[in-house]
Amino acid sequence: MKSQEQLLEAAAPRPKKAWYCSLGTQVMIAMALGIGVGFAFPGFSAQLKIVGDLFLALIKAGIAPLVFLTVVLGILSAGNLKQASRIGFSALIYFEVISTVALGLGLLAANLLQVGEGAGALTANSGKPPATDGDHSFAGFLKGIFPENFFGAFTSGQLLQVVILAVIFGAGLLTLKPAVLGRIQGGLDTVSEAFFGFINVIMKLAPIGAFGAIAYSVGTNGSAMLIALAQLVLEYWAVVALFITVVLGLVCLIAGFNVFRILRFVKVEMSLVLGTASSESALPGLLKKLTAMGCSKQSVGLVVPTGYAFNLDGTSLYMSMCTIFLANAFGVHMGLGEQLGLLAIMLLTSKGAATVSGGTYVVFASTVAATGYLPLEGVAILFGVYRFMSMATAFCNTFGNVVATIVVSKMTKEMDARKVRRALADPAAFFAEMDRQEALEAASPTGHGTAAETPALATSGAPEIVSTASTK
Repeated sequence: MKSQEQLLEAAAPRPKKAWYCSLGTQVMIAMALGIGVGFAFPGFSAQLKIVGDLFLALIKAGIAPLVFLTVVLGILSAGNLKQASRIGFSALIYFEVISTVALGLGLLAANLLQVGEGAGALTANSGKPPATDGDHSFAGFLKGIFPENFFGAFTSGQLLQVVILAVIFGAGLLTLKPAVLGRIQGGLDTVSEAFFGFINVIMKLAPIGAFGAIAYSVGTNGSAMLIALAQLVLEYWAVVALFITVVLGLVCLIAGFNVFRILRFVKVEMSLVLGTASSESALPGLLKKLTAMGCSKQSVGLVVPTGYAFNLDGTSLYMSMCTIFLANAFGVHMGLGEQLGLLAIMLLTSKGAATVSGGTYVVFASTVAATGYLPLEGVAILFGVYRFMSMATAFCNTFGNVVATIVVSKMTKEMDARKVRRALADPAAFFAEMDRQEALEAASPTGHGTAAETPALATSGAPEIVSTASTK
């Protein structure tokens, strides 16, 4: 789990890059070129499938260790939180319930909307059902997901074995002495950062992979794939809006708050998230506002950072809808049993998606690989519209964490409820008081205003790091 200082450092403003240096811009240009080449040279485009396949091969090389480290470190953080405080335990329960609801809503919406049905008759070797030989009983299934040795799980290509191994390994680490566990966790964090760097380098090749995949798809399927992708983007945005207004709206209503007032309170930060497609860009402002509005320093400091690994509502919606899209586009039948199994897989693989640039896309690829029957080739096709979908994903993830912080603070009695309602009722007056408080602190010889001078914010309990955080 990242500390507030680490999150603020990650979200610090960086020098503005040239427009053509943005990965999203490069992917969109590559997608446009791929569409043009696909229509103009369909025969040549059919040969470009290898370009997308090579890009996916590089991603697959880092998926198994990345998922292993993410799940293990997530379990270590969860275990520590449960032992440390009731806030962490309440937050984890809330995260799992809401994430499950998001996954279920995504699967339901994807089935009702029949996403991917009009994509054309795509084919892929990995999209074919597994061979019919072997033991297909429940006992055979259980035997197949448990590795025979530690390293065999990483070389077998069965990602479910890696997930199972990570769960057992993480649980085993929790039984160690705190001093030993701390050293091991620090080492795993370092190795995890190394693999994230590896994935970041591979992601720079995404425009090339997207070009090959889109050119091949358009060259072999014409405009059907483009129409299906455009429909997927629009339908995904609609489902995200439905989740925020209905699901999160109901959660806020039960807690005694109005979801639209909360959205208005953080509208500046949420606009920034939409513009950058990054949830980290809103962290400085959110850490400051949520603490000052009446949520305790402990609840904000625990729920917000933990939510970046465990409370990924938008990621859950993205993964569930896109997996059904691939199944329908490639003609892979998924019954109720397969979809429930998919939901269980996504509950594990979705954790930690926000810890790396393009993390949602990476864990989505790992989920597709873990099923064993969905075509991994289709993942490259979806990257062409990932930028358009990632804005909604980041928005939903960030706002979901805002709601989680307020709700968990209320559940654990770690908030000044009257002050929160006053802030939500008139954000303009509240922000004006915040500015006055900061001005008084800056003018004070000690750098801190007095409680008598600022009665509205005297009990905010704002942490010291908040006073220097940028709201950009």
